[in-house]
Amino acid sequence: MLAFLLQRLWQAIIVVVAMSALVFSGVYAVGNPIDVLIAPDVTQDIRAQVIAQYGLDLPLWKQYFAFMGRLLEGDFGRSFVYNMPVSELIMSRLPATLELTLTAVLFASLVGIPLGMYAGYRPNSLVARTIMAASILGFSVPTFWFGLMLIMVFAVQLGWMPAGGRGETVNLLGMEFSFLTLNGWSHMVLPALNLAMFKFALMIRLARAGTRELMLSDTVKFARAAGLSEYTVLRRHVLRLISIPLVTVFGLELGSTLAFAVVTETIFSWPGLGKLIIDSITSLDRPVMVAYLMLVAMLFIFINLAVDVTYALLDPRLRKGRS
Repeated sequence: MLAFLLQRLWQAIIVVVAMSALVFSGVYAVGNPIDVLIAPDVTQDIRAQVIAQYGLDLPLWKQYFAFMGRLLEGDFGRSFVYNMPVSELIMSRLPATLELTLTAVLFASLVGIPLGMYAGYRPNSLVARTIMAASILGFSVPTFWFGLMLIMVFAVQLGWMPAGGRGETVNLLGMEFSFLTLNGWSHMVLPALNLAMFKFALMIRLARAGTRELMLSDTVKFARAAGLSEYTVLRRHVLRLISIPLVTVFGLELGSTLAFAVVTETIFSWPGLGKLIIDSITSLDRPVMVAYLMLVAMLFIFINLAVDVTYALLDPRLRKGRS
């Protein structure tokens, strides 16, 4: 297992270096931030001074190596727009995205997997058909439209929930979280539900397909012949056997939701990383764009490594093969 981890870490380092070059080159090609930072009627001397101040007068390869040198020291640079270290800016927005994402993915998993297992256990029942119809709806409805409908119904017409914002927050370990207050939860319900719809549908269909297949297998037949109850068969055998693909999807969906919760955060004015990257692209804030994309790449690398380790814990055959 140790050799496997070292090999994966070495691969991760190579991927991070390759991604840093691609991200830096891609962001460089988007546009010139000087056109946004300074007024078009300034003198050429002031323009040249600002360009030299931000190091934009250097060749691309020198800018890249300067960025990598700062990155090795844990410095992502300084935001052009907010005039503060990018790491501090991202950390100030990360708790909002983190709590929203975890709430959405946990809801989708804790509710979607049992419903999917029931749909696979009783595939011809009315409840199972209703569950599958709900999963099709979750796949088909666009996120932005569903979010707008949630706002119109629950915020505008019924007045049960606020239409946007984060609500009251509580400081925990130096970071602000809203899930610790009732007002914060009232602001989080609608965006979390909107963010969870696609994941909810995906978990239902995966759990249903795996359960349906296993209910016809010899494993379940032998468990029933041994006198185990249906609940024990589903919990001890079926759930454990379908857990590996579900762990894969959970990890990837958690990473993608953290990285790309842009639409939901924009619709509900949720002050997280998604809204930050949209504002940074609009203002061509290169340090924030590069840091965000680098963090996304490292996030997926870490999640893939965690999923592989979880595989080995769930399936003893993988541990033996790797040893």
